[in-house]
Amino acid sequence: MRKLLLILGIFLIGCTNVFAAKIPTEVKDYITSKIPQTDIRFDGVIILPDNTIYLPLYPSLFSDIKTLKIKETYPANQDLKQEPDVVIFNNDFVLLKVLSDGEGHRTVLHMVNPPLQVRTGLLPQDMLVPSGLIIPENIKGIIGNLKIDTKNEDVIKVENKDSYEDFLSETEPEIAQTLISQLKDKVLFVTTNYSKNIQVVEPAKAVPSYSLAQKSIPIDIKPVNNGKFLLVTTYDRPFVDIISVADSRFIKQVNLSSNPEEILIDEANKKAYVTSPIASTIFVIDLNTMSLTQKIKINGYCEKLRLFEDKLFYVDKLKNEIWAIELKKDYELKDIGQFPNVSDLVFTNNKLFLASRTKSRIAVIDYSTLGLINEFTTVNKPLSMLLDGKTLYVLGAQNNVIQKLNTDNDSPTGNIAIGTDGFSSGFHRIDNTNLAVITDLKSNKYTIFDLSKGRVLKTYALNVPIKDVIITNKVNLFN
Repeated sequence: MRKLLLILGIFLIGCTNVFAAKIPTEVKDYITSKIPQTDIRFDGVIILPDNTIYLPLYPSLFSDIKTLKIKETYPANQDLKQEPDVVIFNNDFVLLKVLSDGEGHRTVLHMVNPPLQVRTGLLPQDMLVPSGLIIPENIKGIIGNLKIDTKNEDVIKVENKDSYEDFLSETEPEIAQTLISQLKDKVLFVTTNYSKNIQVVEPAKAVPSYSLAQKSIPIDIKPVNNGKFLLVTTYDRPFVDIISVADSRFIKQVNLSSNPEEILIDEANKKAYVTSPIASTIFVIDLNTMSLTQKIKINGYCEKLRLFEDKLFYVDKLKNEIWAIELKKDYELKDIGQFPNVSDLVFTNNKLFLASRTKSRIAVIDYSTLGLINEFTTVNKPLSMLLDGKTLYVLGAQNNVIQKLNTDNDSPTGNIAIGTDGFSSGFHRIDNTNLAVITDLKSNKYTIFDLSKGRVLKTYALNVPIKDVIITNKVNLFN
């Protein structure tokens, strides 16, 4: 990406005249054939007969075509006569419609995820800028040397009917489901494997109430400060985004200069640990100031970051090595050893419990000596483990069964069937409760599990595909 931007920058500097006012002949002919009497001004600005204004956006390199046609529009599937907000031709030339922002300013369509042709295009550098024009911050690269103000549109709440989510079917009826008391005053944040939006769902409802539009597909989200804020990592972006739930806004971006993945919250010490596997680094964010305070260099490609007592644990994905980080010993690293395909780990009573997904085995390691205490077969495809007192719950993905273990004698004490007939994908404790949520990737269901009583309370269905479900306290929304 850096190389691309460098090349683009050199190209723009050396070829500014290419982006002067002359509209390509094929584009000019197309516009005037569709809408006669269109005025294509000397500076490239296009004015339709009804005084609708379009700004031309030149690509860094025109695509080779045989016949010019419209490739894409926003809104979708419109022709030029319908005056869409954005028109992208198949030669990558773009038209941006000048809109009113309702505050006396002129602007163009704010897109949370602008297409490549918009992000990398350039306005004519001799263009007469329309009075009061403001360009969204996320496409400010189109300005070049022109004097145009920018505005950061940080409101990310979108209504489902306006979010264009393919998986939100308007014909799919709401499912009648009974709300259990444990979910009263809670709210769900749901992510999928392919949507850039975080779906916001009321408990016992199948259809999301609205969405929080992200800049890329979320990797991990974590609530902090009693659910008032969300920390979000997304694919191919070196930031941790901080969202204010009350008013559905991005309030801050923490730049890590390296793509982050997992987020682990230490509420007691008001810290967030964020992994960047590719950089072999764990970043520490102060939750009071929402700022980066420390970088912990580690060995290997970090995943499965866990916090127990005064220790961080992680797995080096590339070497199947388990490592401990001693927080009270200036982040001293301790090599635990290798274990195949670790899906999760738990530390208690100076013992480390390791689950192998492919072997369907649990190994119990003495932390002081690193000797093997015990090893036994567990549920099929163990996915995740949660500790409640002396009881360790192990979730099997393939058969949707939870195994109970006694951590005093390291022995299984029984199995609990979830009964979803799907494929489990997650097992997380709900903050400040003795409850856990189990997600099912195949059936698009989530199950509320009582850790203290060792039983299923309720299973709910959603009308969206599920990657993860985060349940937190409902906060008062700002209108």
